[in-house]
Amino acid sequence: MFFLHEIDIIIKQQNSNYQPSFIGFILGINRVSMAMLTNLTRKLMIRVTDLSISFHGHQIFEDVNVNFNPGEKIGLIGRNGTGKSTFLKLILQKIEPDFGKVSISQNYQIGYLQQHLEFSKKTVIDEVASILPQEREYEVWKGEKILMGLGFSEEEMLEDPQKFSGGYQVKINLAKLLLLEPNMLFLDEPTNYLDIHSVKWLKKFLKDWPNELILITHDRAFMDSIITHTLNIHRGEFRKIPGNTKKIKEQIALEEDIYEKTRLNEERERKKTQEWVDRFKSKASQASRAQSKMKMLEKQEVKEALSDIETLEFKFNYLPYQSKESLMQVNNLTFGYDKDEILIKNLSLKINKGDKLCVIGKNGKGKSTLLKLLANEINPMEGEVNIHDKVKVGYFGQMNIDRLNPSLSIYEEMQSTDPDMHQSLVRRTCADVMFSGDLAHKKINVLSGGEKSRVMLGKILLKPVNLLFLDEPTNHLDMESAESLMEAVKQFEGSIVMVTHDEYFLKNIANKLIVYDQGKVFLYEGTYKDFLKKIGWKDI
Repeated sequence: MFFLHEIDIIIKQQNSNYQPSFIGFILGINRVSMAMLTNLTRKLMIRVTDLSISFHGHQIFEDVNVNFNPGEKIGLIGRNGTGKSTFLKLILQKIEPDFGKVSISQNYQIGYLQQHLEFSKKTVIDEVASILPQEREYEVWKGEKILMGLGFSEEEMLEDPQKFSGGYQVKINLAKLLLLEPNMLFLDEPTNYLDIHSVKWLKKFLKDWPNELILITHDRAFMDSIITHTLNIHRGEFRKIPGNTKKIKEQIALEEDIYEKTRLNEERERKKTQEWVDRFKSKASQASRAQSKMKMLEKQEVKEALSDIETLEFKFNYLPYQSKESLMQVNNLTFGYDKDEILIKNLSLKINKGDKLCVIGKNGKGKSTLLKLLANEINPMEGEVNIHDKVKVGYFGQMNIDRLNPSLSIYEEMQSTDPDMHQSLVRRTCADVMFSGDLAHKKINVLSGGEKSRVMLGKILLKPVNLLFLDEPTNHLDMESAESLMEAVKQFEGSIVMVTHDEYFLKNIANKLIVYDQGKVFLYEGTYKDFLKKIGWKDI
């Protein structure tokens, strides 16, 4: 990694009022001339040449050639296991390739926003300032300004970063990244755990970001609103094109359709030719011609059939709810982890058959806590949660993946849901969540976050339910898996209470809302579109 002080010196010699352009964006400081910046960054790029890597004899990808040019905002897409994270590690030079190289222009700095949250300092501002090199130690004020832009008060900057919610911890990592002043941003699932307000802020920031970026996210709408190019990893091949994810998906689907039709036509023609040869090769009058056709067949390239791509396709196992009464009734629910800081006060609601109820609001206000209360994992201070005796609950919580036994295999963990469950059903469910065959024997402790999320989904699928609690269930899933999950949510005949910050799904799923806004929690009997039109957010 190279810091930008060399570049700062070059520009300062030409313009004494210079401030790095994206810090100017955050702070409202006068920016460096964009023409000057453009001339400089034209020399700064990444070139990937003949890149190949394998792990334990398994080829991840080979002979990858791709350039990253000035001004490009690239969406990196591909299903789980295609090598997105490996590719990023190679560019960041955290691992070495088997062959090929990654060339990064001198003084070109990459800032990486990773999913993992690890803090070592006692205050937020100290954590953010910890990335400053010695020659920039006096620039702590920039970190304070960035944190303010991300919604932190002066008091919160002096608090322990460990006490904040997941969304705010992501913001702390983002502040560290911005203070680093990189040329290129690498963002790996930056919307995980961010609330609606923060996602909107981040979207605007990235759209206005003047330099390069590479973005990985399960949120297609978020990605498409930002990127200029899409880099797709598909069947081991890397392809970058101008435009959004839809364009490249449609292009690949068309090419594969043409390929398959051509393959089948050639197979039919080859079969007809072979039948003719078999029929006439023993006849003297046709022997020479048959011999010629046989040589032609031997030289002809045989196209291989495209392998099926494993995908997350399932539907929740619905248990019919045989009652006209509400599934759940909540009366005057009040809760806080501290009696002086109440998160939920006097909340009352009913969950009826078929309700799709979404919980929305800023992070750290108690949305995940509400699901724990409804699931009877914690007890309220006041009020009550009454669940009908015919209700069977499936619960997917943000932290539930930590409850998986790391010493078990996927199959064993799934079977632990009900030890008496038939082996074939467990196997079939493993396959439904993309762990078919020997993959079901992988140990939990080697799985990625997305794989662990699929295991949790599999455990829910094994039990018939009529009420689902889902706490940001698309976090850690790839784009296709997230979309498959949301389709299953839409098709589920039972009732759902879901915490989500994805406005696309809010607009297409919710018929009721539990809203956290202006320090209050209330039920809104209507869709998200109605809420925005008639009430709207007061917290901004």
